[in-house]
Amino acid sequence: MRHTETDALDRAVHVLQEHAHVWAQLPIPRRLALLRECVGGCLRTAPAVVAAGCAAKGLDPASSAAGEEWLAGPVQVLRNLRLLLGSLSQIQEGGSPALPDSAVRRTPTGELAARVFPADGLDRFLYGGTRVDVWMQDDVDEARLRDTMAAAYRAPRPGGGVTLVLGAGNVASIAPMDVLSKMFVENRVVVLKMHPVNDYLGPLLERAFEPLIAAGFLRVVYGGAPEGQHLVHHACVDDIHLTGSTTVHDRIVWGESPEEQALRRAAGTPKITKRLTSELGCVTPTIVLPAAWSGAQLQYHAANVATMVAHSASCTCTSSRVLVTWRRWPQRLSFLDRITAILSSYPARKAYYPGAADKYAAFLRAHAQARALFDAPPEFLAPATIQGVDPSRAGDLVFREEAWSPVLVETALDASDEGEFLDAAVRFCNERVSGTLNAGLIAHPDSRARLAREFDRAVAALRYGTVAINHWPALGFGLAVAPWGAYPGHTLEDVGSGIGFVHNTLMFERPLKTVLSGPFTASPTPPWFITHRRSHVVGRRMTAFEASPAWWRLPGVASAALRPGR
Repeated sequence: MRHTETDALDRAVHVLQEHAHVWAQLPIPRRLALLRECVGGCLRTAPAVVAAGCAAKGLDPASSAAGEEWLAGPVQVLRNLRLLLGSLSQIQEGGSPALPDSAVRRTPTGELAARVFPADGLDRFLYGGTRVDVWMQDDVDEARLRDTMAAAYRAPRPGGGVTLVLGAGNVASIAPMDVLSKMFVENRVVVLKMHPVNDYLGPLLERAFEPLIAAGFLRVVYGGAPEGQHLVHHACVDDIHLTGSTTVHDRIVWGESPEEQALRRAAGTPKITKRLTSELGCVTPTIVLPAAWSGAQLQYHAANVATMVAHSASCTCTSSRVLVTWRRWPQRLSFLDRITAILSSYPARKAYYPGAADKYAAFLRAHAQARALFDAPPEFLAPATIQGVDPSRAGDLVFREEAWSPVLVETALDASDEGEFLDAAVRFCNERVSGTLNAGLIAHPDSRARLAREFDRAVAALRYGTVAINHWPALGFGLAVAPWGAYPGHTLEDVGSGIGFVHNTLMFERPLKTVLSGPFTASPTPPWFITHRRSHVVGRRMTAFEASPAWWRLPGVASAALRPGR
């Protein structure tokens, strides 16, 4: 584990404090220049970032499995940089980020929404049929919407401050994207403490973001809990952003021991009074709306769900944890069998994240019907399923905690018809499954047409920061255009999936949630699917594309995407 000495931590924070006001008032042309330099840095370090991630997670860098390190690493960071460049250019020209034509509308259930994706023909070509709408909170109307964007760039500008970002240890893009959000959306200078699990990325981030570091606006430091606690309580750190778990959050806010936490909660005396934003994970549900699917459609969504389970050894907050089905759906068992077959055909993954193996074992012990799909070598985990979990079991481990390992739970609800099932599934997710970060809903066009208003009401009723229809909710994270975070309303006392939003490159101040919708099936196979055998090739080419998007680059991306293999 890398380690930064206490005096070096102090120097880093003091440098940032000295430059916070400079950053807050930095002209947009200078910010644009810094962003462009960071694009070049991220592009140059991309191969090393992927190689380091593959080595740590036990992946062959020349295999399709390496695609997840490209697509969830350099591609997303470069896309984030590119979108920030676009927003800042628009602010310079017109005072706020521009929305696509006819973007602002009312949803069928009355919420104000802004369509933020697709923004142009390149988006439509690469992500055909995908739409992303950001729904606003009730106090935002059409007249106010643009006035509630880009607060950090309205005069007089805020005075700035120092933000501590406690980086995530799993996905390579999270820490740099959190840094970019705090710096360019919220106008803060940042000290990033790398997580010990992936601190090997720190020196690469320092190279990629060297222009920000050289100017005194960013510092990258290292260490574990002691270094984190020192920074959390540092007098020159003004606010904190954490990507992690509620356990870590509560240790920061309420104390190290359960006894101290209980006493402080009862007295209403948290250990910190600084602003703290967070993204703390979710027992992510996927509702499967029943209909008569073709064999090809069953296979497509079996691969879709299997991907949600397998990615990053399921050590992500977007992994599908609970599949919610209708007990009377005639194709239910066939669908589950297809998911199992796909997961069984892929190798075990290294349990690279500390505690993942223990979580895995606890989940398999919790239910008699739990089964690993095959025997895995030591230090590796095979995908596992727990089918037919009783949805009425209050407080069941599988509904209460993230497995943080490749375990897929299925629960079947009783209902008289598909409409009643959909209502019951939404209530079940909202009331019985922990977390409000993201949820999925798989719905055949025939189902959506039959249910119509019922379907619209269900989407509106789901209390999640991102609701994805027919897509993996992680795409809401990966596209980097919409806010990413828990459904609003959590507090330090009841933090749930966290407080606040990141990414948010259009700089909305009052978002409610993101609704992402895609076609029921897509062709070619999306490159993030685990069934795509050239994902790593697509990832390399998408990295170059995001650094410098142009129509002439698309044939190279398309040629790799169109040959997904078996």
